[in-house]
Amino acid sequence: MEITNDNKALLKRWRLILGEDSQQRLSGAAGGMELSEEELLMDSALSQIYGGNSGDGSQGGGAGHGPSSPKLTKWLGDLRTLFSPMEIRVIQNDAIERRGLKQLLFEPEMLDSLEPDISTASLLLMLKDQIPAKAKDNARIYIAKIVEQINRLLADDLKRSVTSSLNKHEHSPIPSAAALDYKMTIRRNLKHFDRERSRLLPEHFYFFDHAQRSGSRTVILDIDQSGSMAQSAIYSSIMGCILASISALKTHVIAFDTTVYDLTEKCSDPVDLLYGIQLGGGTDINKSVAYCEELVTEPSKTTLFLVTDLYEGGNRAQLERRLETLKSNGVNVIILLAIADSGKPCYDSELANKLAGMDIPCFACPPERLPELLAAALQKHSLKHFATGEGAK
Repeated sequence: MEITNDNKALLKRWRLILGEDSQQRLSGAAGGMELSEEELLMDSALSQIYGGNSGDGSQGGGAGHGPSSPKLTKWLGDLRTLFSPMEIRVIQNDAIERRGLKQLLFEPEMLDSLEPDISTASLLLMLKDQIPAKAKDNARIYIAKIVEQINRLLADDLKRSVTSSLNKHEHSPIPSAAALDYKMTIRRNLKHFDRERSRLLPEHFYFFDHAQRSGSRTVILDIDQSGSMAQSAIYSSIMGCILASISALKTHVIAFDTTVYDLTEKCSDPVDLLYGIQLGGGTDINKSVAYCEELVTEPSKTTLFLVTDLYEGGNRAQLERRLETLKSNGVNVIILLAIADSGKPCYDSELANKLAGMDIPCFACPPERLPELLAAALQKHSLKHFATGEGAK
């Protein structure tokens, strides 16, 4: 039988349906068959749900480790870039049945017993439209636990970093390395200089605080909500809520896939904000940066955090020009390739290198270093000590 292009396309569909085990057999029938990059992504996504093994050591049946699998989280989030809406509904429903998510989503007491985990929270946000009514309240309570956990990690230090960075006039008894007034501390403690050891032994430290006029600086958080950025989207959204509570800042929280969503009005309730994030889908970074441009009124007093892996599905050349223009106009542009607890970020290294050449730093940041990063960014200090190691440019 002659192998036509139509036959090859049909065999490829069967290859995706039957999985990797059928590759050799179907390649022989087709006279050789290579899957495209997008088809390989589809194959990986489907194998997460329909393969005998999830790829991370957990088996297909039962609860297993499915709910906390970072790979499963990523692929569920990326479905919208690979499949049609009807196919997505089928795959998501099968994921719930086959990967132990049914118990997680359909039985409220299951969520009640789980410890807060950001991968599980990512899954819940991705599948929030599938959650039955009886479990929705429990899902919100679980998400609220994650918010509380991240708030405990970040809130006090973030607020202190802001207040110590914007206006250094009055002093505070609250200790913070970022807010230490070195000059006053040295001057007031000169009498405690130890000549024998040639050391200053301060008895009292002085820290900056201030009463700053409302909205004197602008911070824009532009958040990529594609599936691979799930954890980063959660951390940066909660950071946005914390910053929005500080009157000295004017904070905008923007989320994007191929559409731009302004979530600033939801910042008063972090759980509502997270429910406004639509994890998964394509990526048009250029469109979101164009929207952010309209929010800039005083470039020299504006910091733009673009949280993305830089895999652009829109107009890449225009994106580069927009970011270069923002930078040259005085906006402090910072690319966060990931905000995550661990693991090396996956990102477009070619675009990261180009942006680094424009003096736009591109790096991943662990959550616990966000307060330090924010303080340095607001004071326009060098970020070279952040941009080291893997995922930094």
